[in-house]
Amino acid sequence: MTASENIIIIPTYNEKENISLIIHAIFKLNEPFDILVIDDGSPDGTAAIVKDLMEREPFAGHLFLVERSGKLGLGTAYITGFKWALDHPKYEYIFEMDADFSHDPADVPRLLEACRDRGNDLAIGSRYISGVNVVNWPMSRVLMSYFASKYVRLVTGIPIHDTTAGFKCYRRRVLATIPLDQIRFKGYAFQIEMKFTTYQLGFKIEEVPVIFVNRRLGESKMSGSIFSEAMWGVIQLKWDALRGRFKHLRK
Repeated sequence: MTASENIIIIPTYNEKENISLIIHAIFKLNEPFDILVIDDGSPDGTAAIVKDLMEREPFAGHLFLVERSGKLGLGTAYITGFKWALDHPKYEYIFEMDADFSHDPADVPRLLEACRDRGNDLAIGSRYISGVNVVNWPMSRVLMSYFASKYVRLVTGIPIHDTTAGFKCYRRRVLATIPLDQIRFKGYAFQIEMKFTTYQLGFKIEEVPVIFVNRRLGESKMSGSIFSEAMWGVIQLKWDALRGRFKHLRK
């Protein structure tokens, strides 16, 4: 396989039904992408599946695994992945992506193009930039997610339609600038905090329209506490900005 400056970070917990399928789908893309799986001690054997794939050609040297001791949260999984990627200087474009095909692998090159070819620092796979593009979610969850993003925009003033999106491409310099150890949230609020911080630091952001499809295999990890964290976390982020938390970090 061709050497790549792109790496996709996929956090996993009990994704045995999906992990092999998503890895194969990514490696079939025309663009070269490496993959880093961050597994939080999945009792269903997700990590063992990844290890098996790592031993096969053509995956050798392009598929990596970090195993953690337990379910430590989405945000900390991505922070672990970001630090790993930053420790490898060849990676210029660093992605967030779910394992369950709610994020279509075919859209990954479109996010890359937004950063590499159009000069953006963060590309967001957005469900709400061109209407509401969500498939197979209960209406109650669609409305909760949609109005959560509206709430975030109202409170923070951030000009992003899908503030809780978890399908993203960062330029390396963004993650190298953000003090990752100071990111405090773990769930939905983590996604908001990362976007808000990127915006506060003056980086260029583009939303790329995508269609979000609810998982077909495995169980959702969503919970009410995640939404609660986001609601109160947004107020904390706005307060941080008013107190000048981001001023000394700006480009």
